[in-house]
Amino acid sequence: MRALHRRAFLTSAVAAAAPRSSSIDRVLREGIAARGIPCVAAMAATDKQVLHEGAFGRRDDSGVRARPDSIFSIASMTKAITTVAALQLVEQGRLQLHEPISKLLNEFEQIEVLEEFDDEGKPMLRRAKTAVTLHHLLTHTSGLGYDIWSARLLRYNAAKPPRRPGPLLFEPGTAWQYGTGIDVAGRLVERISGVTLEAYFQKNILEPLGMADTSYLVPVSKFERLVSWYLRDGSGALGQQKRELPEAPKSFNGGGGLYSTAADYIRFLQMILNDGAGPGGVRILQPRTVALMRVNQIGELSAGKMKTARPNLSADVDIQPGHTEKWTYGFLLNTDAYEAGRSANSLAWAGFYNTYYWADPRRRMCGVILMQYLPFADREALGLLNEFERAVYAG
Repeated sequence: MRALHRRAFLTSAVAAAAPRSSSIDRVLREGIAARGIPCVAAMAATDKQVLHEGAFGRRDDSGVRARPDSIFSIASMTKAITTVAALQLVEQGRLQLHEPISKLLNEFEQIEVLEEFDDEGKPMLRRAKTAVTLHHLLTHTSGLGYDIWSARLLRYNAAKPPRRPGPLLFEPGTAWQYGTGIDVAGRLVERISGVTLEAYFQKNILEPLGMADTSYLVPVSKFERLVSWYLRDGSGALGQQKRELPEAPKSFNGGGGLYSTAADYIRFLQMILNDGAGPGGVRILQPRTVALMRVNQIGELSAGKMKTARPNLSADVDIQPGHTEKWTYGFLLNTDAYEAGRSANSLAWAGFYNTYYWADPRRRMCGVILMQYLPFADREALGLLNEFERAVYAG
């Protein structure tokens, strides 16, 4: 019944916004055709009402059409949900933002920093002087990275080093580097709660928000809605990867791994815009905690600029060229408004397969646009994101 009520609400809300929706539909339909993108699903909303919902293109090469409720791998869009879970435990006094995480994960007691490589190519490591904290993990200032955007880490990993945490790319708190810190935050949530992230998310975030299609697991009953992902080859063409039911993971990753829909993630963003309250006033976070998720948490450091080390998987990342961006607990924060789009101090991020979102607290608007291909930050995907956002605000 709840699912039927949700769909009825979305349908009526979108019908009420029909003029806006028709112009956005045109942008999306024409955009994927012009840009060669296989499919897109998108939704825009205020904090209270859905403004647009639409999907265009194909689920896979068989020609089955994408649907508004198509299911996508949202990859790093998982990170904001993990951040909310960790902050719930902070509210309860069960986790501390500024205490060393080594108190709970003793493998971080002797974490090392990768400085450089010697003349023989051997990595030069030293013990970190600063303890890694939850604050560092949630703001990507821990020093943990991804080798996709770190040539040093890619070189280190190529040597097949012993399996252990790190290494850190810098002393914690001294720089910003997008990385695996929120994977570790997810482990802290599991350690403190005593349950898996899947179980924790469902009970404390997803079910209360009515996010019935969001999970690390895709059941057989929903496989029909799961879209294929594509990979751009050397010629520039997008090739479909094998479409199959994902296996249940052996463990759950706080940094990625969720599947979701545009409608589900909009509900999550509406909760952020509503100071932590979900449908019917259900409380996910306290307003004072959401306030921490809306402000710069990295001081004078800058965020969001990422030089690729693996161009087959990701382009260089610079979402707002020429502007400085910050990081909150959970989100990228733009310090300047986007032309014809989101306000200054809006919240945003993305998922690896070119899924994107933003939440604009000043205008109380949010948007989600889901595609499913690599490389990440592909210029065609960013172009469609920009066109979608401008169409939403033009209304």
